Amino acid sequence: MALIYISVGSNIDREHYVRAGVRKLAEHFGALTLSSVYESEAVGFNGDPFYNLVVGVETTLSLTECVTLLKEIEDQFGRVRGAEKFCGRTLDLDLLTYDQLVCQQPVELPRGEITENAFVLWPLAEIAAEQIHPLTQLSYATLWQNYNKPQKLWPIDFSWSD
Repeated sequence: MALIYISVGSNIDREHYVRAGVRKLAEHFGALTLSSVYESEAVGFNGDPFYNLVVGVETTLSLTECVTLLKEIEDQFGRVRGAEKFCGRTLDLDLLTYDQLVCQQPVELPRGEITENAFVLWPLAEIAAEQIHPLTQLSYATLWQNYNKPQKLWPIDFSWSD
C-alpha cells in the first residue's frame, strides 16, 4: 500500500466540482482523509477565487495508474487540456506525493507546489503534520510554520451535501 496525497482545487462552480471530485476519489480509493476546505485568491492569474483541499489515501495503484486515474477524473468533469497553465478550472487533481518517492516522470514528485503555495501546504500540514517531505526532510507542520510567502488563504465552512 502506498500513502498518497492529492490536491483538489476548483474555481468554476467550485462547490459542485469539489464535492463531485471528492466523491469520485472515494469511489476509486475508498476511505479518504480530508483537510478543511480553504478559499484562496487565484495565484498566477486574475480569476475567481479557488476552493482547495488535500486528500490523503492509501492505495494499491501504481504511480502511473494514479496519475492516469486523476487525469480521467478531471476529464470527466470538463477539464480542458492544453489551456494556459494559470487559468480557471472546473477540477484540478494534483498528485502531491506517493509515499517518499522522488521522481520527474510520469509527474514531478514530490510536487513543487507543496513548498511554494499556501493553498497546498496548509491543508497538507493539517492532515499530514508529522509526515516528512522527501526532499527537505522536514515535516509538513514545520514547513507550514516556516512558510513566509504572502498568499491570502482562509478555511471556510463547507457543506459536503448538495
